[in-house]
Amino acid sequence: MKSICIHLCNLWLVLFFATTCAFAQIPRQPGPSSPLYGARTETGNPSSGLPKALRNVGIDQKLDQQLPLDLVFHDESGQDVKLGDYFGQKPVVLALVYYDCPMLCTQILNGMVTSFRVLPFQIGKDFDVVTVSFDPRETSALAATKKKVYVNYLPEKMRPAATNGWHFLTGDQANITKLTEAVGFRYYYDEATKQFAHASAIVVATPHGKLSRYFYGIEYAPRDLRLGLIESSANKIGSPVDQLLLYCYHYDPATGKYGAAVMRIMRVAGVITVLAIVAMLFTLRGRKAKLTEVKTGGAAQ
Repeated sequence: MKSICIHLCNLWLVLFFATTCAFAQIPRQPGPSSPLYGARTETGNPSSGLPKALRNVGIDQKLDQQLPLDLVFHDESGQDVKLGDYFGQKPVVLALVYYDCPMLCTQILNGMVTSFRVLPFQIGKDFDVVTVSFDPRETSALAATKKKVYVNYLPEKMRPAATNGWHFLTGDQANITKLTEAVGFRYYYDEATKQFAHASAIVVATPHGKLSRYFYGIEYAPRDLRLGLIESSANKIGSPVDQLLLYCYHYDPATGKYGAAVMRIMRVAGVITVLAIVAMLFTLRGRKAKLTEVKTGGAAQ
């Protein structure tokens, strides 16, 4: 009985902690009111406070929209490839960067590889990654150099599969424009600095090339990316524990993050509590039966 009570106390402590964290969660990434990220259409003409060059820079989510898989790019070896060559079997993480970017794009790639290092899924086995430069002046040789750097950031055991699953592409302006417009990625080339102004995010697409999840910023929580990949794969990857997590967490397009679904957590807690009570009753009933048997046996002697 004491052991059962201890287990129940521990169970309720875990559930209390999970629920408290759910209520306390505050999104850290910019929401739809940010001038650079927008999950919803803003009304009116509010002042963004941004320089004129940045007013048309941002990301417009186009969830469930189809990527143009017939677009032609060049891979890191200089071969012509279709975007659709990387779709069909696995979900795809898509990143729009440019390889000579002095700061932000490097941070995006760093954030990606940091998350990839600890994910339970592996590049090339469970999902693919497609990185596309939106600077038409960049070459396949530069893409190959960038690929070597980031594949080598991964643990050694992950590198062979990642070499075949992480692709660094370049292309001409026409194909770049079609892809960026399909994703909702708006950027601006500043002649004065000879650099691109752009927002930062990565996108997860389904195996069939439909845009599924947007994750903003330069750091991508492994939990969020993990859940995004599972949902984008139509639950073809992941474990029963992942399915429980998906039940308790839901994607919020406004923040580009997964947040706790408090009511669902409470339902799970309720089911666990009922099961624990039923288990305790059966245990107590079994002990009572044994005690009765012992007493009866003693009287017979």
